Amino acid sequence: MIHALNQYLIESKTDINYKSIDYLVMGNEAADLDSMASAIAYAYLMAARENDKIIVPVMPILRADFKLRTEAVYVFDQAGIDLNNLVFLDDMKVEEVVKQVTGLVLVDHNKLSGSWDQYGDKVAIILDHHRDENLYPHAGKKVIEPVGSTTTLVGEELINLHPDFIDAHLALLLCGTILLDTVNLDPAAGRVTPKDEEIAGVLMKSCPLEQEVYFNKVQEAKFNTADLGTFDLLRKDYKEFKFDRTTCGIASALLPMIQWGKKDTELSLGFESYVQRRSLDLLLSMNAYTDPGFNRDLAVYCKDAGLHDKLIGFLQEKGLELTPVSLKDQKPCLEGKISFYRQGNLGISRKKLSPMLDDFFTS
Repeated sequence: MIHALNQYLIESKTDINYKSIDYLVMGNEAADLDSMASAIAYAYLMAARENDKIIVPVMPILRADFKLRTEAVYVFDQAGIDLNNLVFLDDMKVEEVVKQVTGLVLVDHNKLSGSWDQYGDKVAIILDHHRDENLYPHAGKKVIEPVGSTTTLVGEELINLHPDFIDAHLALLLCGTILLDTVNLDPAAGRVTPKDEEIAGVLMKSCPLEQEVYFNKVQEAKFNTADLGTFDLLRKDYKEFKFDRTTCGIASALLPMIQWGKKDTELSLGFESYVQRRSLDLLLSMNAYTDPGFNRDLAVYCKDAGLHDKLIGFLQEKGLELTPVSLKDQKPCLEGKISFYRQGNLGISRKKLSPMLDDFFTS
């Protein structure tokens, strides 16, 4: 028997390229677990609230790239979500579909990027936990709060408006995401808020897995990078920013920098190649992992060596507490400069670093 969430996904995907759509619900370009889970759950909630409207969640990546989101592969499987029922970018003719969309719903971001930027006039609803970019004043609803996970905000609306919808499938989808984003609600990681704790506590009552067990399983899936090379590790969880006239990519990788260096002795060349491929000025990788406690490493590659040194000085002033890490047997860059660090300040994630970089490049 098809459970209710999958039934909704089947119906929302049907004739995606040929029907008028009231709302297209989409996460950010990184398409991490929070983005995709929030899009699915929030679209489902909206459809329940407005059952006369066509509301479609979109995964903003190619279907073949979903395998890179190893934690999402695991959580979606646990939640019983059939991937065949999801809409990925290559399942739709984007320009044609967007013409038929009345409103865009942004979850886990509040600024459209890339080719989606041209559709800003269609943004109708925003649900996010990043810094408010103060865009789209015409949007009818904005919920932007600095919680640990956007799924917390989705869960809050679900609990307040449709608590009867919370079954094991939704609980597994939302709880797995909140637990991962907040490192199992651990205050030491600097990401959890009282609202995350409250919403996760309610949702866990419907979750068939015990909290500690589930978190460990999701975390294990997320850190499973055994089959990924440098190019895939960089693009697995990647976001691109435009800071004034500087194009910056920030990857989020899930292994220690020393382990990555052992895995690939041409790591520096891999960064350089990625920068060339995406026409970047600089590329950072923020590595988060447990060994045995929670740790962060940072890699910084700049095409301009002088800019590299200024940026490192700025990051030290901002309190990242960077300690150089030496990688053995590495082939050097052909141009530019790269350096690797252990990050002492564990509270600074990509979400917190990006506005710092914006200040650095625009000041």
